[in-house]
Amino acid sequence: MKKLLLLLLPLLIGGCAANTNDQNQQSNTQTKVDSVVSAEKLSQWTYSSGDKPVKILNDDKPSTIKASDFKSEHIDYGGLDKLNRTKTATAYLTRNNLGRSNTRTEQTWRPTGWNNQPKYVKGQRIIPQNRGHLIAYTMTFNLNKSGQVQQGQLGSIDNPYNLFTQTSFSNQKTMVQVEQIVRNSLTRNKKVIYRVTPIFRGNELMARGVWVQALATDGSMKLNRYLWNVEDHLQFDYATGRSRVDLEFQVPEVKNPYQQHHYYKKNYHRNY
Repeated sequence: MKKLLLLLLPLLIGGCAANTNDQNQQSNTQTKVDSVVSAEKLSQWTYSSGDKPVKILNDDKPSTIKASDFKSEHIDYGGLDKLNRTKTATAYLTRNNLGRSNTRTEQTWRPTGWNNQPKYVKGQRIIPQNRGHLIAYTMTFNLNKSGQVQQGQLGSIDNPYNLFTQTSFSNQKTMVQVEQIVRNSLTRNKKVIYRVTPIFRGNELMARGVWVQALATDGSMKLNRYLWNVEDHLQFDYATGRSRVDLEFQVPEVKNPYQQHHYYKKNYHRNY
């Protein structure tokens, strides 16, 4: 028996080491937070240079939505608060709501915190902000501006209830990853509940992050994450949305296999 244990011991140790390495590789851009959180608690978090840009909340299990909430396809927009800031949007989606971005038109709505003056970082011109959709444009087809079913509608492109000021990094890197997970589930003909909450601290006009939760009603997909609204080498004043170059401020790069470059062939986020 002792000989058998001695023979197995190196394998057990090796297996533990391999699992640890896998976990370390998977967590390069994500931090886990095991406890259930609230929007108020999230608003008190502060990003520090070099932090991972995504936090996995509650083991990726949604805490404020459940499968039984799904009755029919629609979007509940929370509207705007007294400061004109976008509130939570909760979408109840099916494959019928998927569309293509080639119908996308220019956006003109100026969400709170919109101060999109170009910056130059190491000689490269940077557009710091995007008009970020709470519910991705390509998942809002056949729904009208109020979120109700209306066949033939081309998506919520310039809806004040569906837009907030988001950094280019958050919109085009971390948010796209989440959206593609949801989109893949819809493509497989799943019913999906998708809730997105921009997180503001106090009376600040630019969100410090965005809280995303999603689940397929059959349990095949779930996520619960906090995405920091940050940009590499730029520091934001979240009270106003203004930004300044800071080469010491770093956001780890995200390798994003889902990024859809056809979204950004034109500049839909002009400075006005």
